[in-house]
Amino acid sequence: MSDQNTTSQDVIAGLGGASNINGVENCITRLRIPVHNESAVDVDALRGIDAVLGVVPGPTMQVVLGPGVVDTVARDIEARLRDAESEPSGNGDGVAGGAAAGSAAGAGSSSAAGASAVGRGAGAGKGAEGEAPGSPEDLQALGAQMKRSQSERKSSPVRAFLGRIANIFLPLIPALIACGIVAGISGVLQNFVANGAWPWAAGAVPVLTAISSGFMTLIAVFVGMNAAKEFGGTPVLGGAVAAIIPFAGVSKVSILGASLEPGQGGVIGALLAAILAAYVERWARKWAPESLAMLIVPTVTVLVAGALTLFPLMTLAGWISTGIGTGATWLLGTSGGLAGFVLAGLFLPLVMLGLHQALIPIHTTLIAQAGYTILLPILAMAGGGQVGATAAVYLRIRNRALRNTIKSALPAGILGVGEPLIYGVTLPMGRPFITACIGGAFGGGFIGIFNQLGFATGSTAIGPSGWALFPLAAGNHGLGAALGVYAVGLLISYVAGFLLTYFFGVPKDLVARMADEEAAAESAVATA
Repeated sequence: MSDQNTTSQDVIAGLGGASNINGVENCITRLRIPVHNESAVDVDALRGIDAVLGVVPGPTMQVVLGPGVVDTVARDIEARLRDAESEPSGNGDGVAGGAAAGSAAGAGSSSAAGASAVGRGAGAGKGAEGEAPGSPEDLQALGAQMKRSQSERKSSPVRAFLGRIANIFLPLIPALIACGIVAGISGVLQNFVANGAWPWAAGAVPVLTAISSGFMTLIAVFVGMNAAKEFGGTPVLGGAVAAIIPFAGVSKVSILGASLEPGQGGVIGALLAAILAAYVERWARKWAPESLAMLIVPTVTVLVAGALTLFPLMTLAGWISTGIGTGATWLLGTSGGLAGFVLAGLFLPLVMLGLHQALIPIHTTLIAQAGYTILLPILAMAGGGQVGATAAVYLRIRNRALRNTIKSALPAGILGVGEPLIYGVTLPMGRPFITACIGGAFGGGFIGIFNQLGFATGSTAIGPSGWALFPLAAGNHGLGAALGVYAVGLLISYVAGFLLTYFFGVPKDLVARMADEEAAAESAVATA
């Protein structure tokens, strides 16, 4: 059995079995799996799975696996869930039972380690009350406690709403990434053709442009379908209402003497239109006779929501979308260095609080307007600061267990998956998290300065950061300039995060305690 199959079994078992899973989706790095009963999930067992880089508990469990692996595991889990549904009811838990057996056989040592960490929870409690944790196990337990605390705080209405917004846009990320990379290839070929080189590419450019642009032309429809589903409506009705926005014929509709423009309002308009359609549909279902509901409900939904979309919503959403683009450009154009410093420095705390999800529609709007978002490369610097900070912790603290944790989490951090480093290393230690934020701020400030000087650096898609963002880099001075600015900014984040943490971020008493623990462990092994 492949590693991915074993991982799928273990994940299903950790989630409480197939019967506790209510579907599976994934973004570029993590599984997003709604569960029926959150108390049935064994979070420690999930974290103990070898391929799992991190777990974010909640009604929708997030299991971080990293790029590539997450796609394979998601498909395998979907197949196993389909198999479980097709089995007779008496064997409905077959997948769960098999997965549990696989977990016990394939991940026994990991489970034991998780149980050991739980058993030491009392010792970690001191760290939570203000005393610095004194061992890698304390750090892991304290990090897990912080994650649980953040999960509980995410139950507020605002965070719940932001989570729903994220659920609308996250399924679109693979297409955004693919189209962004194809658009980048098309742009490179177009530059060569314009300079008289590679004449053979002249025929390929229109083909690649069509492939990369088709999705963005109709992104409003996909946003509408996902939004309607998330807010309790019928996806195709949400898509039908949102499809009004890119329709060329809206140019013949005038409001107060001004004609509408195709695409006016963009994804913001599509989001609002589809949410409105979901509420209209639910209202119509309450009074429509059951025998005529099939005719009345969709007709009323499309007619009412469509009319409201054409008149107030497209105009309002157009103002909002234009304001987002103008505001971001003005901010980075007038105070780019300071704005980049502040945005990158605050991004890790925003991720902890779940407030970064509010940026998803903003990124998507900027991509629809300019072809790239100028905010994402700046925010990505926060992960660079954390990578540098973690490298400094690795060199300062000579403790084998902590170093093994860092070695397993650092590659994911370099690729832009920062959660294992946040909750496994920097945040529980306290100071390294602060120095990581400041280190990332320096990188964000550097990119912001170049934006202020007229060299805009952006990303053609959302989702990736770290090294994974390089294939998606774009800018107003060509691919080479964008890659160079981003690369130097990332290097500055690494170096600043490393130096700040090495000299100021690691308390000397913590270094001494972990060194003593390592010496005691080596002495015990030698005595045995």
